[in-house]
Amino acid sequence: MQKVLLFADIGIDDTIALIYSYLSEEIELVGVVADYGNVPRSLAVASVHYLMKLLNLKDQIPIIGGAEVPMTAEQPKFYPEIHGEYGLGPIKPGLYEGIIENFFEIIRLIEKYGDELIIVNIGRLTSLANMFILYQTLMNKVKKIYIMGGAFWVPGNVTAVSEANFHSDPIAVKIVLTYANNLTIIPLNVTDHAIVTPEMVDYIEYKGRSKLVKPLLDYYYGFYKKRNPLIKGSPVHDAITLMSAVNDDMFRFLNLPVHIVTSSTGIHRGQSIADIRPYIQFEETAKKHRIAFSFEYEMFFARFMNVMTGESFERKKE
Repeated sequence: MQKVLLFADIGIDDTIALIYSYLSEEIELVGVVADYGNVPRSLAVASVHYLMKLLNLKDQIPIIGGAEVPMTAEQPKFYPEIHGEYGLGPIKPGLYEGIIENFFEIIRLIEKYGDELIIVNIGRLTSLANMFILYQTLMNKVKKIYIMGGAFWVPGNVTAVSEANFHSDPIAVKIVLTYANNLTIIPLNVTDHAIVTPEMVDYIEYKGRSKLVKPLLDYYYGFYKKRNPLIKGSPVHDAITLMSAVNDDMFRFLNLPVHIVTSSTGIHRGQSIADIRPYIQFEETAKKHRIAFSFEYEMFFARFMNVMTGESFERKKE
């Protein structure tokens, strides 16, 4: 099993990723860092505590309070119209009254697990960037880092060219891109197409491994269907990013230098750029990161449904 420390800004797709990690036999969740993003940090922390209690994991997995605001020194924009007040669609668990100022618990987890640990960042990158500012040597002990973010030569979801995680704190993104090693980026090129259909949701509900999935994804699909009547289901951006940590063979990757636009205003703020021209020779000193540009949907479907239902959806080899 892969030991995973999850950085999340609890929204519906983050929650689906958490449920997936709980049900998966390939992932051992060792901690959750709850950040601002889809909802304020206080509500994100409350939602993670609620989920851990619901999954019978209360007091077993450290829940860490992450960043409250971005490095841009702006007030963050939240998205209750997409994810609900607490990031749990129609569910409102109420505020958490315990300790949330425990950010440096991350240090203990990295020191404990070292090169066994994979970090998966499915929200804003502010907390992860802070770790590189303060503890670069320690961060080099981490086995791999996966982040959900960016849109490379495809439409963004906040502006025409920018994805939400990169747009919200482009300064943090630049820090991570500059200092992270063994970094994999799972952008909208992939995640926009990781669709979970209503039929899939109904079957997951029928199998009964998690009663949360249907109310969450029905709520989520309501937003997406209103925005795009032609969409066939809900894109689970964060679940496929978590899956990438244990399913490399599902993706087509390119190793390329990545540039992030850090302008404070304008349509291009947070735009992620990679030079995909096949004839370009990069300088030897150019830092490259692994970017997923496409994936096999049939493999995603089978492996997602395997975990969420407990049944095998893999095609038998003839």
